[in-house]
Amino acid sequence: MRYMIEPGNINMHNSYAHCDTSGRKELLHEHLKLVAKRAAEYASHYNADHEAYIAGLFHDLGKYGELFQRRLIGKEKNIDHWSAGAWFVLQKYRYIAAAMAIQGHHVGLQACNKNALLKLDPEKLKEQHPLNLKLSENDIDKLIKHLKHDSLPIPEPNTEHRAMYPAIAQTAAAMLDVRMLFSALVDADFIETEAWFEMDENRKRRYRESGLPLEPAKALGWLQSYLHELTPKPSSSSSIQKLRTDLLNACLEAASSSPGLFTLTAPTGSGKTLSMLAFALTHAAKYNLRRIIVVIPYLTIIEQTVQVYRQFLAQHMPASRLDRYILEHHSLSGIRTEDGIIQEDEDYGKRLLAENWDAPIIVTTNVQFLESLFSNRPSACRKLHRLAKSVILFDEVQTLPVSLAIPTLATLSHLAERYHSTIVFATATQPAFNHLDKFVRQYCTSGWQPREIIPKAADLFSRAKRVTLKWPDRSISWSDLTDMLVQHKQVMCVVNLKRHAKNLFDTLRRRDDQPVFHLSTNMCPAHRQEVLAKVRLLLDDDKPCRLIATQCVEVGVDIDFPVVYRALGPLDAIAQAAGRCNRNGLTASGEVYVFKPELEDERRPYPDGAYEQATDITKLLLAQLGVNGMDISEPELFQKYYRTLYDFACPEKHKKELIESIKLQDFSEVSKQYRVISRDAINVLVPYNTVVFSLLREKALKEGLCRQWIIQARPYSVSLFRPKANDPLYLSLETIKLKVRSNEESDEWYIYRKEEDYDQNTGLNTSLSPDVIIA
Repeated sequence: MRYMIEPGNINMHNSYAHCDTSGRKELLHEHLKLVAKRAAEYASHYNADHEAYIAGLFHDLGKYGELFQRRLIGKEKNIDHWSAGAWFVLQKYRYIAAAMAIQGHHVGLQACNKNALLKLDPEKLKEQHPLNLKLSENDIDKLIKHLKHDSLPIPEPNTEHRAMYPAIAQTAAAMLDVRMLFSALVDADFIETEAWFEMDENRKRRYRESGLPLEPAKALGWLQSYLHELTPKPSSSSSIQKLRTDLLNACLEAASSSPGLFTLTAPTGSGKTLSMLAFALTHAAKYNLRRIIVVIPYLTIIEQTVQVYRQFLAQHMPASRLDRYILEHHSLSGIRTEDGIIQEDEDYGKRLLAENWDAPIIVTTNVQFLESLFSNRPSACRKLHRLAKSVILFDEVQTLPVSLAIPTLATLSHLAERYHSTIVFATATQPAFNHLDKFVRQYCTSGWQPREIIPKAADLFSRAKRVTLKWPDRSISWSDLTDMLVQHKQVMCVVNLKRHAKNLFDTLRRRDDQPVFHLSTNMCPAHRQEVLAKVRLLLDDDKPCRLIATQCVEVGVDIDFPVVYRALGPLDAIAQAAGRCNRNGLTASGEVYVFKPELEDERRPYPDGAYEQATDITKLLLAQLGVNGMDISEPELFQKYYRTLYDFACPEKHKKELIESIKLQDFSEVSKQYRVISRDAINVLVPYNTVVFSLLREKALKEGLCRQWIIQARPYSVSLFRPKANDPLYLSLETIKLKVRSNEESDEWYIYRKEEDYDQNTGLNTSLSPDVIIA
């Protein structure tokens, strides 16, 4: 449906929406009609154009008030111009989602319950405003007269269009409906406001360049040509190559299935990255879907994924177009503020795309995607309307916190059912989320019943079996473990904690003169990449090599050892470690040894409680099933593992504050409570490369924090838990100002002062506050 409004007649009582520093003013009626039309266009992809149009038409109704017009010229301040429109829409149309969107388009979505909505009444706000603001006008009839005077017709309630939010609800699905309408409104408002402020010398609005179309059929052709021309790695056996071909074909065949919820369960090293993309492009072409969004848990995997995508696309499009075709968006792609992302002028185009995901392929993190999906802020939510009619690929989905599973699955299920998107959960160790279906249905009627992309007949896991796994029958001391490791020419050992890795590395290094390496996230990415490059070279040359690592090596790291030792831990982690053994199938069978370290004296033997509970489930299954029943090449073992884990962990009882906030439809509180990473972290520039460190430090102190600096600093940074206010660690941290000649300092980025605390073998070892080290 298209909405047309004739421009109003100019008169001596014009009302304005905006005013710039030169004194130019934007006519309010023009702003309202343009935002209404654009919001309706955005929401038309999910049949909410009428309600979005109403939201756009009345979002700034309060600006007709005299107090707001005086505020534009600096004669008033602290004016609420949004509540009037919210109350009018609520009374005339009964559109709760539109009313919520209007109320929140500056201050964020608030609570959506009967008591909260009744407080929008101007008479009540006049008596007590929750933000201590003044209403621009108490008499809404007077505002409507002004709007009519501007020749803006007021649509009658239309029974043909169902409301996004038909009644007060208590579900995650209902909250998504509000956020999606909110997204259409705030993005339309941002775009139209920006175009007016960017007006050219002829007083013509200057709009940002629109995002590129996906053109999935064309991109699929490019991908297939690339895969056909791709020379098989000499390091991969023919059986592995056949496995990857079969996975690709299964994804292409499944892509014809109707949109909805899917799982893709495939062994590590089977080529999921490009096979998933082939599924998404084929699926998007068949069902006219608009974009592909790839959601990944770790930044290192994002970089690898984007690099792989760019390799085949770069053959068919120039770099300038490619930069607009694939968009990376995560915490290190810019400076996060309450209002969005600050970036340099040279990256202006990318910044605009990132603000509202106006690109055909988005690659982002779990944190960025999921926390936006549960946010109440305009800057975070404005991109959500782009999710409608999209293919959303979650890689390594086993990393999703169990405590957040139920509200997350409910929201994603509704995104698929109501907004015609396709969700794919991909991993080698597929969680049994369908086991939570009855709990998910309490917050979304469609529940969680995905379809598996790979048919059982493909038998990928048994064909991919490349290792013999041995389970422990007793505990082992670190000294005895060292004795075992030195017996192998090439071996990797993965432990549960960073301090275990460091101690074992130090012990092994003292034992003999054979090359031994350490890998953990105490080391900055550049350091880890250098270590991995050295390790791969030694492996390829069949020279002695030992690697002691934490779990950071288990996801997204392409490395191939003939022998792997893994400390007893969560079953999925053990399987991921095994995926780094005989990865390319060059020997008949690699050897994986699971060992149980002696931890009696440990006060904290695992990274956190969830990790420890998952480890206990692994122990329980081992006791119940015996060694013969613990075949990690059988997907059913992981289904049993996850079902048992959920039965013990009771995810339906987790995050009580979050669940209660969902029931109360309190958007602000839900936004606070939904955190993928439960403990806040900071980024610290470390002195791994002293030359680079000095240059970056000097630049930061001279110029302040900017996106280009972050890009340069990212490979040389380490994440730490945010120290408490009076933590002595701050004595080792140097602050960075957000802008030149500004007193405001970043609370996300710091410079590490003590160069002696960064070890060239094991990374950052803080001499103060070791508890800030992320385990």
